[in-house]
Amino acid sequence: MEELNDLQQQRRAKIENFQAEGINPFANDFQVTHSALDIADAHGADDKDALENVTSEYRVAGRIMARRDFGKAAFLQLQDGSGRIQVYVARNLVGDAAFEQFKKYDIGDIVGIIGSPFRTKTDELSLRAGEIRLLTKSLLPLPEKWHGLTDVETRYRQRYLDLMVNPDVREVFKKRSRIVSLIREYMIANDYLEVETPMMQPIAGGATAKPFVTHHNTLKMDLFLRIAPELYLKRLVVGGFDRVFEINRNFRNEGISIQHNPEFTMMEFYRAYATYHDLMNFTEELICHVTRQVCGSLVIPYAERDVDLTPPWDRLTLKEAIVKYGTVDMATLENRDQAFAYAESLGLELDKAIGHGKLLAEIFDEVVEPKLWQPTFITEYPTEISPLSRKNDQNPEVVDRFELFIVGRELANAFSELNNPLDQKERFLKQLEEKAAGDEEAHAMDEDYIRALEYGLPPTAGEGIGIDRLVMLLTNSASIRDVILFPQLRPEAG
Repeated sequence: MEELNDLQQQRRAKIENFQAEGINPFANDFQVTHSALDIADAHGADDKDALENVTSEYRVAGRIMARRDFGKAAFLQLQDGSGRIQVYVARNLVGDAAFEQFKKYDIGDIVGIIGSPFRTKTDELSLRAGEIRLLTKSLLPLPEKWHGLTDVETRYRQRYLDLMVNPDVREVFKKRSRIVSLIREYMIANDYLEVETPMMQPIAGGATAKPFVTHHNTLKMDLFLRIAPELYLKRLVVGGFDRVFEINRNFRNEGISIQHNPEFTMMEFYRAYATYHDLMNFTEELICHVTRQVCGSLVIPYAERDVDLTPPWDRLTLKEAIVKYGTVDMATLENRDQAFAYAESLGLELDKAIGHGKLLAEIFDEVVEPKLWQPTFITEYPTEISPLSRKNDQNPEVVDRFELFIVGRELANAFSELNNPLDQKERFLKQLEEKAAGDEEAHAMDEDYIRALEYGLPPTAGEGIGIDRLVMLLTNSASIRDVILFPQLRPEAG
């Protein structure tokens, strides 16, 4: 810490010195006309002779990431939002006074350059500075320049540093932005209307999860940060919008892991006069479209293996998947007591009063989910764990629902919507019983939503896709924290 404090003091002293010389160390009057990428695009194919005839001057600005000094000249690595370019600064080109000021600049300072392109003896496209100006004086040194920023905790906590020194991280978030844009464009091209629904809700609905609670002083009422936009989006379908979607945040008061962040991004969409089978086909088409645009192929690397997204994707019922990946037959799963004994043999510690549907879901999570590496739709979820889904016409013990799994994790959840208000009210009442019995994630009663259903929700299918997890897949990122710019962390020690 002593060395760091010394460096800070030295940089603060430079600010005072610059000000004493009439130089503003935080100037805001430099006009930028081009980026590093613009120069590379314009002159990347030009050889040394061609560049000697270029008379254009470029005004670029960026951060000094490295410098090599040679007495009366120096080479800089200048980084802006588009990338890096090398800059040659020489006393005889910028003048004695400017060069003396330049000698006081530090790595991390932000500067403006006016210069012309040329190629060095090693054939690197560079800018020959005719003018250099300090725009922002940095007070803290960058991380050790040859190793970048490798401490994971620091990377997440000080994302600005992570982006500054790790080019691969910047690329992940550029890809994230492109993925979201492609999804939005695809939805709009398929006649979906983009909408916004409340983030603060009087009833936490649309999913089974523990909510965050806040309080509105004027209304003197508690509100919940939304766990899902589902019930509001379906109200819009009742109102006559047959295709709607929303890309936005959900908040769930749950644990933090490589797959979970309390604040995360989802796309939810609803389509009237469609079934969950329609949405399976649509999901394949959507994800394949985005993958081709972002990755250039439907076979992509993830961790140590490849993922093949080429359609059609596998489709299994929940029970079929347990039989395929577990050591159990269908008859055992059909019998609640035998299924419970099988769960115990797997080492699962479950309440003896657990319902048959929840029991099967627990077995699935243990036996099947980690093994679903290639894209797989799992269908026929138990009605007991699906309070908003439409019961299957042939078997009311299951619902018309699917979840999509890729690389061993859930990526999407969809179902044909329950639009019978009488059935919906009964299921809400059942959820209230479970909440009274201690289930903090059980769904609350929403009387207004029941009222909306009583006006008539057309036959509808809806889906939620985890944007963060999709970005993880398409950028080969191991943790959700790697694809969220500012993930939730514990308070900084000290």
